[in-house]
Amino acid sequence: MTRYQVVRRLTRAAAHSDAQLIAEAAALAEGWAVLVDLTGGVVCSTPHTAGPQGVRAAAHPQLHPRLTIRKMAGAVLVVGPGAVSPASRGDLVARTAVDLLRMRARVRRAEETHHAEQRLHTAVLRLLLSGQPHLATDVLGGAAVTHATVFRLVGQSVHTAYQAHWRAARPSVSLSDPRLLVCVEGNELVVVALHGMGNDHYSVRPLLTRIAAQHWLAGGFSDPLPLDMVATAWAEAGNARHGASAGFLTSATVLGSRGLLHVIATHRLTSWSAAVLKPLDREQHRTLEAYLRSGSAQAAASVLDVSEGTVRTRLRGIGTVLAAELDNPTVQAQLLLAMRAPAAPPQISSSTRLVPDPPLPTDLLNAEHARRWASALLEPLDQPLRIALRCWLQHRGRTAPAASELSLSRSTLTDWLSKCGRALSLDLSSATVRAELHLAAETIATPGDGPALLPRRGGRTYRGQRPR
Repeated sequence: MTRYQVVRRLTRAAAHSDAQLIAEAAALAEGWAVLVDLTGGVVCSTPHTAGPQGVRAAAHPQLHPRLTIRKMAGAVLVVGPGAVSPASRGDLVARTAVDLLRMRARVRRAEETHHAEQRLHTAVLRLLLSGQPHLATDVLGGAAVTHATVFRLVGQSVHTAYQAHWRAARPSVSLSDPRLLVCVEGNELVVVALHGMGNDHYSVRPLLTRIAAQHWLAGGFSDPLPLDMVATAWAEAGNARHGASAGFLTSATVLGSRGLLHVIATHRLTSWSAAVLKPLDREQHRTLEAYLRSGSAQAAASVLDVSEGTVRTRLRGIGTVLAAELDNPTVQAQLLLAMRAPAAPPQISSSTRLVPDPPLPTDLLNAEHARRWASALLEPLDQPLRIALRCWLQHRGRTAPAASELSLSRSTLTDWLSKCGRALSLDLSSATVRAELHLAAETIATPGDGPALLPRRGGRTYRGQRPR
């Protein structure tokens, strides 16, 4: 038998198990083989009766010159060649078997590390979803991450895609890049990109887009949100996933090329955003974003783990620092746009005061371009729907006060808003979508777009007639 044939047979046996490798080594040596651990116990033996002899040889190799004995980390391999087997065959078998055993041990350690990392990723994700970002960052080793972007994908090949993504991205919760959490939750592939205030998640999206296409998964992803708002990002990504087609990723905003982040030149948006937010410290920034994203001081208090009174006190201070009316829905929409802008260079020296008129500051778009953008975005809506949507957005997405001002029943207004969402192909539950729609509605509003001038159609649609 040639050297190549010996190595080939041992390699094939090693692909199955240590026991099969030892059995093949004994067969090739035409004798016996025993794998002994450092405590003197038999790991595997062929034949079983050779075990005691292998243990004695491993303990006192100098007393057994005819045997081939090879040490490795944590174990000893003993090969007893047959009476007619050449000594060189036993030496080749032992050396090759030890190399293969070492390789199998490395693979096992890598798999154990892999499974431990996977369990750690799942644990960190659940800490974030349960509103415990401080514990999560402790597990991350104090990594300098402040925001997260959540991706959720579903399909028949979730587990295959999971392994493919793990191999391609080599995610880690350590301080190295990229900082990703990759988990399978139920029937979903979940990827959480951890990053700073900038939009570092963009480096993750191309890989996930390819994986979604290759494995025919439907996925959605959220806006970048602070770590203490991962539950909101989770819901955003889930809403986007529901509207996604197989093989594609869909943004939570679903605005795509219609969104202001694509319409406004990046350098203009980043400079304006930095100037607007420059007066805020980190705590004020977090408080304001939680308030704008969640929609109320009460919800923001839950996110920030403080009292509602504390949130309101902080908001009053923020309004003073920004010299802005935080109760004004247009100012709120402008601030949320500033929060979403990519990080700007730190050289911004001046600050900018927000005013509700014009809705889109001229630092971002001139009046003509702003009007063109807003008209194209709201073009699918007729006048009654546009008036109803504008009123609802002025009330920050609260149906009851908007229905009262419009003299509509709440069920009717809810039905109209559903029609708006379908006509625009947008998810109106998203704070980002509502902010951009508000800016668009205010940009093209005319004196005839007020609730008092809502066209009346008669019947039971309206609760009462307003004087015309």
